[in-house]
Amino acid sequence: MREVDLDVFASELAEGAFAIDVREPDEYRDGHVPGVRPAPLSELGAHLAAFPADRPVYVICASGNRSAWAAEHLEAVGVRAVSVAGGTSGWARTGRPIVRGTDARAT
Repeated sequence: MREVDLDVFASELAEGAFAIDVREPDEYRDGHVPGVRPAPLSELGAHLAAFPADRPVYVICASGNRSAWAAEHLEAVGVRAVSVAGGTSGWARTGRPIVRGTDARAT
């Protein structure tokens, strides 16, 4: 399982990376990285068909623990997954934007 830091993730996201947030819906609504799609860990299998086969799927959670677990499991089923170290909490601590609500796009 690959892992990247927040700076690499921010750069990849700016270039159009596909990214998912594996936290639960209430956590996602409370604040998430703009452009990151919700895919709760409890429902991860239901989202597999939406993941691209031709590029990595970046996986983020609150701190990096759940994303590491999810990325490892996604790799086991053939998804090129990359865990984001530091998670959404680290993203916010660095002053990067956070979106509240269910929309994945910044408003």
